[in-house]
Amino acid sequence: MKKIIPHVLTSLVTILVVFSGLFIYDGFNKKDEQVYNEKPNSYVSISESDSIKSSVEKIYDSVVLIETYNGQTAIGSGTGFVYKKDNKKGYILTNYHVIEDSNKVEVTFTNGEKVNATILGADMYYDIAVLSVDASSVIEVAQIGSSEDANIGDTVFTVGSPLGSNYMGTVTKGILSGKDRQVTVTLGNNSSYIMEVLQTDAAINPGNSGGPLANINGEVIGITSLKLVQDQIEGMGFTIPIELVMSCVDSLEKGEEIQRPYLGVETTSVDNRFYLARYNIYVPNDATYGAVIVNIVNGSPAESSGLKVGDIILSIDGEEVEDSTYLKYMLYKHKIGDKIKVKYYRDNNINEIEITLNKASSGL
Repeated sequence: MKKIIPHVLTSLVTILVVFSGLFIYDGFNKKDEQVYNEKPNSYVSISESDSIKSSVEKIYDSVVLIETYNGQTAIGSGTGFVYKKDNKKGYILTNYHVIEDSNKVEVTFTNGEKVNATILGADMYYDIAVLSVDASSVIEVAQIGSSEDANIGDTVFTVGSPLGSNYMGTVTKGILSGKDRQVTVTLGNNSSYIMEVLQTDAAINPGNSGGPLANINGEVIGITSLKLVQDQIEGMGFTIPIELVMSCVDSLEKGEEIQRPYLGVETTSVDNRFYLARYNIYVPNDATYGAVIVNIVNGSPAESSGLKVGDIILSIDGEEVEDSTYLKYMLYKHKIGDKIKVKYYRDNNINEIEITLNKASSGL
């Protein structure tokens, strides 16, 4: 009897251990199943909150593919967007360089309809152009926003046609990387001009030019104009602030030129010694910045103010003039009739005069 009791106790303990193990295993299994079932719901929620689908939908059908021709020869393509519509016409914004040298422009909408467009007006310096199409072709009109209200780090996106029609309607997303960036652009007349632009890391490729840069609300805050293309630099795209564009559209819709202030000088930079020597102009070796006057137009504000060939313009309204390109940029920030204070170097002396800017003609 005494030998049987230990065997019974041992059996009972074994049974308890087995059942305890099964209970614990079942508990862990249910816990794992609960966690597994919760993961998909959590993942989907994060993904949906990060989507810009509704923002893209607001602007997508306003964006068009632009294809340009010289005669029957295709010469290029780009992007544009409808910014306005009335009873007769739809109005499209794009870049000047997209339609430059063309005599025929075709526009393709997102529904596949292709129509001829009329060039109403264009401006080389701001790199913008206005086209018109029949109002019946317009699917959607883009909403215009504000780049001034945008902050660095804000989500932005582009819609365009990189590499032409095969990739029409491509959407790329990024952030606003910088504001008030100054980028030097070479113009079609071999001169250069400084543009004040927005910077973004959203992917911009050939064919995106003229398309919209939109904020998270689907409102246009800029027009894609160019990309800094260097092997060692990626993710640096530039767009024209929408405020600058919209300040010109009324004139361009009417086919009018953008009127800019006129100083009446031809200049070059101080480091262009060989060019200056052709005009028998020699600047001091210690002159490191400024715009050297090589020609003055008769009857111009510059002549009336007493400026002379060989003078080095150093500043306008206290802001340093780095070179001849920067001089043009500074002048074009003013309006016709504005008075400016010009500081210049002549005969080892620095002088300052006040000049009233006139209506633009040739040169500056």
